[in-house]
Amino acid sequence: MVGDGASFLGKGEAVSGGGEAGARRVGVLLPLPLPGPYDYRSPEGVVLQPGDYVEVPFGPRRLAGVVWNDGAGDLDFGRLRSVIRRFPVPPLPEINRRFIDWVANYTVSPAGQVLRMAISVPAALEAPRVTVVCRPSGKAAPAGFKETPARRAVLALAAEGPPRAAAELAAAVGCGPAVVRGLVEAGVLEAVPQSSEEASVQPNWTLPGPVLSEDQQEAAAALRAAVAAGCYSVTLLDGVTGSGKTEVYFEAIAACLAAGRQAVALLPEIALSSQWLDRFTRRFGAAPALWHSELTGGQRRATWRAVAEGRAGIVVGARSALFLPYADLGLVVVDEEHDPAFKQEEGVIYHARDMAVARAWLGGIPIILASATPSLETQVNVESGRYQRLHLPDRHGGALLPEIQVIDLRRQKLEPRRWIAPPLRRALAETLEAGEQAMVFLNRRGYAPLTLCRACGFRLQCHSCSAWLVEHRASQRLQCHHCGYAMPIPDLCPNCEKADSFTACGPGVERIAEEVAELFPQARVAVMASDTLAGPCAIDALVRRVTEQDVDLLIGTQIMAKGHHFPMLTLVGVVDADLGLAGGDMRAAERTYQLLHQVSGRAGRAERPGRVLLQSYMPEHPVIGALASGDRDRFLEAEAQERQYGHLPPFGRLAALVVSGPEMEAVDRAAILLGRTAPRSDQIEILGPAPAPLALLRGRHRRRLLVRAPRSVVLQPVIRAWLAATPLPSSVRVQVDIDPYSFL
Repeated sequence: MVGDGASFLGKGEAVSGGGEAGARRVGVLLPLPLPGPYDYRSPEGVVLQPGDYVEVPFGPRRLAGVVWNDGAGDLDFGRLRSVIRRFPVPPLPEINRRFIDWVANYTVSPAGQVLRMAISVPAALEAPRVTVVCRPSGKAAPAGFKETPARRAVLALAAEGPPRAAAELAAAVGCGPAVVRGLVEAGVLEAVPQSSEEASVQPNWTLPGPVLSEDQQEAAAALRAAVAAGCYSVTLLDGVTGSGKTEVYFEAIAACLAAGRQAVALLPEIALSSQWLDRFTRRFGAAPALWHSELTGGQRRATWRAVAEGRAGIVVGARSALFLPYADLGLVVVDEEHDPAFKQEEGVIYHARDMAVARAWLGGIPIILASATPSLETQVNVESGRYQRLHLPDRHGGALLPEIQVIDLRRQKLEPRRWIAPPLRRALAETLEAGEQAMVFLNRRGYAPLTLCRACGFRLQCHSCSAWLVEHRASQRLQCHHCGYAMPIPDLCPNCEKADSFTACGPGVERIAEEVAELFPQARVAVMASDTLAGPCAIDALVRRVTEQDVDLLIGTQIMAKGHHFPMLTLVGVVDADLGLAGGDMRAAERTYQLLHQVSGRAGRAERPGRVLLQSYMPEHPVIGALASGDRDRFLEAEAQERQYGHLPPFGRLAALVVSGPEMEAVDRAAILLGRTAPRSDQIEILGPAPAPLALLRGRHRRRLLVRAPRSVVLQPVIRAWLAATPLPSSVRVQVDIDPYSFL
């Protein structure tokens, strides 16, 4: 880039462009979809090192980036533009930079795009604001000091908690700021500067944990030993639902904190983890640092900086928490490691579980994968000896696993516009009569998945996606669950103009809730779905209502399956156990088994026994049979044999190239061209191009090519060379998905 000798004095370290004396070339990686660093000139008198966060000019903009290397040297030094300033924040550690490069290489993504996930809060690079707060000085009041009720109230409040601003103290006790100023002038309170991000109460690893069973103690001891060894290891903590896996890996977190290192725990749905956070706070006396998309900008800024400065000992977060700039990461935990939510499908496409294993390997630290239904990939790694396995076969506290029964819907006739079979209806009545709680599960949001015209058969479809609009009767709207498009339910059919001709086809959770309300009008019913609960606070409130038995019957989708513990919930009914088994997704059976097993695990987690009723039109399906028999390993063995026969992951390599753009003709031409220039090899098979199952998504037409190869073949360099040799128009985008999880 051509230099302009720019200089800027601002927060952080002030530098000047100056001449070439004392300056040198540095490569700066920017958080943009760029393949590598851009060369800049370091300012005179400032020595920049790899990892330093800097501000640089980029075209007309100023961007934050990271010094990555010494520069490529392709451009004459005199033409280089100057770094503007270095930010006052600890450098990005070398291991973090290696991880970013590794992820970029593995996912076939630009390194700058991966860096963007690590600098997701640019405001955190600035020095935190310093405010003045008041705290007790410990000195006696001077002679003649008059103690008024307002002064006594201020002193009492100041002695109770952390230091507070004078205005905050005055407002809390209902007095004027002059009262607080008078206490400071008298020397009873002292005013001290405090950073706006000063460390909060830190988790206390020395607090005693709960009493563990013998199996839990053995597993905890093994995990503590792995942390103490301080080297790379992968341990699968494989325990049935309700076995206390969380309390066991808390012991490993305590050992990590005791060693003075940081730990991160990844949860698939951090917004749904209120019970997890309650457990953590009880165990460690303080909450962990949080990282997820629902936090405010200020909260994300404070957490990012606390992680970079080493003040955050433990972070719990969603998949993006893996890319925070840890000063000294010593342990990674991936809870519910099987969960599909760990796969990111936009931007840099990656699976957080797999990247977490890579991060642990690069850093030489232990990682714990916890699940009651481990993924087939993890199971195969255990069987091959690459991962260790710790097993918790029993529920904690003597609770028993629920009894699972299958309702054959081919023999049980459902009444018109009814979706709950008589056996499940009777079981719900018995449970409610006993004063216990029940859950009805259907993994389908809204009122009905399809709305069509009775007169002409016209189906209401999204204008921007290859998807039907879902009716949400509570809001009187039709919505696309892929792009968010919504519209009122029309009075006239757009095709035949017949009035009031639309009818809802099939059930969603809202329709099940309507049926339950008719069957059990006295029951207190709540719906738990991502579109009926507005954010973490609403979810937390509902979870607490269920725990406190303010809800008799809970109806919901898959968010109910993620680790919730409801002691009085003894019955789980699954309306459509076959949902998810259809289609060409190679993981359909595995995912359905995992989801239904997790849902079933909500029943009977305390003293009262639980039972599960699965409504199915295919009771002979291996998934349904495995759930009813409790023979998980037999199901996984059969699933592994099928994948192995098809040379599919984890026994083969698979990658997807999704070609998309606003114009169908341009997308088709690009996809055909990619098919023609595809690598030719006896070991590599190219399937497609073909329309993606969602051939239109958010207004973009989509075509897909699949690349399949044996495990011995490394696909990334092949794909890179393929794309580099294929000229494509700028209107067309190609997304590479290594190890695809979803085939939509």
